[in-house]
Amino acid sequence: MRTINIHEAKTQLSRLVDEAAKGESFIIAKAGKPLVQVTALSAPTAGEAKRLGFMAGCFHTPDDFDCMGQEEIERLFGVDE
Repeated sequence: MRTINIHEAKTQLSRLVDEAAKGESFIIAKAGKPLVQVTALSAPTAGEAKRLGFMAGCFHTPDDFDCMGQEEIERLFGVDE
C-alpha cells in the first residue's frame, strides 16, 4: 500500500479520493509516521438498495383518518363545544 505525506495529500486530494474510490487504498503520513488509511466505502449494489413504494396498494388509509377517535380525544381532554 502506498504512503503519501500529508502535504501531498492536501494538494492532490481530488485525485487521491478518485483513486481510493476505485479500490486503490493509501496511507497518509505526517513526518513519516502513518496516521490514517484511506479506503473506498462499500456501497450497496443495485439489488440491495431499498426500494421505495414496494408496498404501494397494499394498505388503505380511511378518508376520516385525520378525525378518527375525535370524540374520545375531546372527552379525555375535556373539550367542550
